[in-house]
Amino acid sequence: MVAAATLLGLDVISLEDLGRGLASPALVALASLFIIARALDVTGGMGVIIRSAARMTDRMGAASAPVIITLCGSLSAFLNNTPLVILAAPIIQDSARRLGISPKRLLIPLSYASIMGGACTLIGTSTNLLVDDMAQRQNLAPFSLFEITGVGLAIAAVGALYLAFVAPRLLPADDEGVDRSGILPEAPPPLRLVPALISVTVFAFVLGAAAGGLPIAVVAFVGAMALLAFQVMKPEEAYSGLRPQVLLMIGGMLVVGEALGKTGLAFQATNTVAAWTQPLGPIAALAIIYVATSVLTEIMSNAAVAVLITPLAIGLAENLGVDSRPFVVAVMMAASASFATPVGYQTNTIVHQVGGYTYMDFVRVGLPLNVISAIVAVWLIPRVFPF
Repeated sequence: MVAAATLLGLDVISLEDLGRGLASPALVALASLFIIARALDVTGGMGVIIRSAARMTDRMGAASAPVIITLCGSLSAFLNNTPLVILAAPIIQDSARRLGISPKRLLIPLSYASIMGGACTLIGTSTNLLVDDMAQRQNLAPFSLFEITGVGLAIAAVGALYLAFVAPRLLPADDEGVDRSGILPEAPPPLRLVPALISVTVFAFVLGAAAGGLPIAVVAFVGAMALLAFQVMKPEEAYSGLRPQVLLMIGGMLVVGEALGKTGLAFQATNTVAAWTQPLGPIAALAIIYVATSVLTEIMSNAAVAVLITPLAIGLAENLGVDSRPFVVAVMMAASASFATPVGYQTNTIVHQVGGYTYMDFVRVGLPLNVISAIVAVWLIPRVFPF
């Protein structure tokens, strides 16, 4: 936001440019989805799932932890993964201790599963919505809710095999430093049956309408307002779920994106990269875009990377004379593929604090997963989204 204000004050952008950035449909969709997720939480609907998973751990024994991790990853395709990880982490810890294994063997996989699950739909992560918004500003057709699901599921499936058979050998086995942060919540709120049913119904309506082709921002906003109209939650509870730090950061980055386009910097960068990659062909260019996005997302916010790379990816495709859609999908997948550092994604930061991991634990386990994800994505994307 400071960057946006500076650009406005220096007359690099106009007040109209500022308005376009802050009135983005992606922000409306995100804010509305945050409210819907908050309703599922405060009415106890999400708590029922978590408590059921907790009871399942007693019956299933050693199989319980992978099931909970898979469940969390699946839910992350539709709900914000940060509260899911916060709620699931204590269950994973208890399950691990009852099984006589270190929670450190399970908490990083929990975070990674939630990240890969979030990349499977357009609403699974704020980054996908933001990339879609940036693409529409470049006159691309909007993505549908499940258009990227095939690619996301393939990456998640290969990633799951890695987490099941390779990652346990690379993860630490000691319990030193586990629960030390105190960031995990107490027990989930009790179930309020009727409000919870209304929340689930509204959520199902939003998913169905979005899958049917209606604009996600419209149906999510209608759903969020319906929850307030039916008094499923108090306005104060809705406000508490809005996550203004995320919305403001994305709004500010969208304004910066407007400035990049208006000043010609994005165009110049595109021409420079295109001149370098043109002899290599579209697949090599796609790989370069994916790797650059993946590296940057480990050290920058996902929103910043999306704003910087999406116009570049689209311009590069146009310079190469190929369809822009596979390049945009590559940005979506790579911007979520943040496995190698504890600061690249919020769920990584959470389990880093809860599990008492070191920085190098993430490098050791996450870097191979970054490489695997890149190989699968670069091989598969052109087959699902031809050039």
